[in-house]
Amino acid sequence: MLILPLAAAGQNGARHENGAQHEDDALVQRAFANEVRAASDAQHPMRYRLHKASPRLTSTKEMFETKDGAVARLIAVNDAPLSAEDEQKEQARLNGLLSDPGKQRHRKASEDEDTARAMKVLRSLPAAFLYHFAGTGEAPSGEVEKFTFAPNPKFDPPDLESQVLTQMTGEIWIDVEHERVARLEGHLKQDVDYGWGLLARLNKGGWIVIEQANVGEHQWRIVHFQMSMSGRVVFRTKVFDTTEDQSQFAPLPSGLSYQQAIQMMNTESGRGKSDSGQQ
Repeated sequence: MLILPLAAAGQNGARHENGAQHEDDALVQRAFANEVRAASDAQHPMRYRLHKASPRLTSTKEMFETKDGAVARLIAVNDAPLSAEDEQKEQARLNGLLSDPGKQRHRKASEDEDTARAMKVLRSLPAAFLYHFAGTGEAPSGEVEKFTFAPNPKFDPPDLESQVLTQMTGEIWIDVEHERVARLEGHLKQDVDYGWGLLARLNKGGWIVIEQANVGEHQWRIVHFQMSMSGRVVFRTKVFDTTEDQSQFAPLPSGLSYQQAIQMMNTESGRGKSDSGQQ
């Protein structure tokens, strides 16, 4: 967990009395530009372990990033290893992906749509908020600077995805040396009429936390994500309450296919059909 002791109020005031506001804004802008470049980089695939928890279910998966989209292998449910029967079901699912490439293409298309929506929001962040320096501190990666943010009244959301930003306040921590976002925490101060898909409204009071870290090979990845929100979906109230932790990152060969990733999973698990070696 990042540790960020805030600078004294007098230090904050002196910084801005010296005309450092422009410097602060420039650091925020450079950090977001680096995030956009990193999000567009598909040349550094990695594998990692994903632990996802919700009130209903907790799951642990081995994740492989490939040129054909991410591939997951379920390895635990509610923090307990899979039963022999569930192992067989999971292996049958992976074998089904091997025998029907259309399934993976469909997953990749859905993944690309999610990425496109996320990129719209990411590109809107520099203009969507007004940022104010709030202190300095130390994180595992080195020195960080903290900024609070509030909606920019001049921001005109270009799409539905960025509409939510008009009602969000929070704080952001930036790694000074690498100029990367180490933590972002946002809170909805008002209801948001969203209109994305069947979702009509997000209720005020919801919040989101994202933490990033250098996981090796000069790659920064999300290591912690937590969301607690509720909204109206048609005539029903839906609650979004989830926590995701990612760990054990390791680089994968660039250009790895999803078939090769499944082969690697099968080799490590000692399972898989003998004919699953198709490329």
